[in-house]
Amino acid sequence: MTTPRRALVLVDIQRDYFADSPLVIQYPNPQESLAKITQAIDAAAAADIPVVAVQHTMGSGAPVFDPDAPGFALHPEVESRRADSWKSLVKENGSVYAGTDLAEWLREQGIDTVTLVGFMTNNCILASAVEAEGLGFTTEVLGDATGAINIANDAGFADAKTVHTTLLALLNSNFAAVADTAAWAEAVGSGQALPKSDLGSSAMAGAERAGA
Repeated sequence: MTTPRRALVLVDIQRDYFADSPLVIQYPNPQESLAKITQAIDAAAAADIPVVAVQHTMGSGAPVFDPDAPGFALHPEVESRRADSWKSLVKENGSVYAGTDLAEWLREQGIDTVTLVGFMTNNCILASAVEAEGLGFTTEVLGDATGAINIANDAGFADAKTVHTTLLALLNSNFAAVADTAAWAEAVGSGQALPKSDLGSSAMAGAERAGA
């Protein structure tokens, strides 16, 4: 098996997700997710894995992700770990690839596997993992280093735990290898790829569970 050539992508780990915002992460507790995110950053640094820090903008004067407001900044626990080697980018869409030079940069670095941590599972993590398939990148998602919010609209309601756990199962069925941070760090240390399911296996296991 070929050793993955990884990059760790920090998706929108901005202050607006932690306090004084309608988008505060509700599951898992964002402080718990943050602790796992910093563990992943430290493991990446130890393994000389490239790191990309992404921030989302909705433009000046926006209620969240205003580039002129304090909530736009990376969380201090992330910012304090920043190294000169990090690539930084600002995006306006859900996917980290849409409207950015990230895909080109990853290819220039010889990266074939992108590890996603950050927020939100139900938006930017999902969009990035799905777009990566068409771009030819393998995706890893660290489930304990991401998080979701409660959502309700004309189509229905789902609490944050349901949103988060359901989407992780969906991603692992096709678009990404989902693992916790400890398992990822172990895979990094051994130079191994993370295992993931596939749509057929997930469908058969789902049918068995539903019929139990």
